[in-house]
This record gives sequence, C-alpha cells and structure tokens, in this order.
Amino acid sequence: MPIYDYKCIRCNMQFEAVHPINACSPKCPACGGTVNKLFSSPPAVHGYMARGRELAMRSLQPKLRQEKHEH
Repeated sequence: MPIYDYKCIRCNMQFEAVHPINACSPKCPACGGTVNKLFSSPPAVHGYMARGRELAMRSLQPKLRQEKHEH
C-alpha cells in the first residue's frame, strides 16, 4: 500500500499514513482535525535536470584562484 503525507488544517501537524488509494483521508492523530494531502514531486536524478543540478552545485562552491607566481 502507498504511503501518503498529510498536514492538519487545525494544528499544522504533518504525518504519514498508509492506506489503499481509494480510502478516505484519515483524521489528525493529534487533534482529530481535518487534513490535507501533501503532494511532492520526486527529485530528478538523471537526464537534463541532473545536469542542471550539477551546474548549480558547482556554482555554489568557492572558486579557486589561479594566480601566476612571480619570483
């Protein structure tokens, strides 16, 4: 069964629930309030998006200075 992420409207508690795809949303385990299902997209790990991520990571690293040393 899939795992779903939820956030309570009343107390803002985030939690996971395991249930069939066609089941109703559960109530908040802390306060019994109504919850919203959270949707997140999986990270890209290949192809064009991975190349962009690599370039972004490199742009945040400090640049090495290449100075000519004169004696």
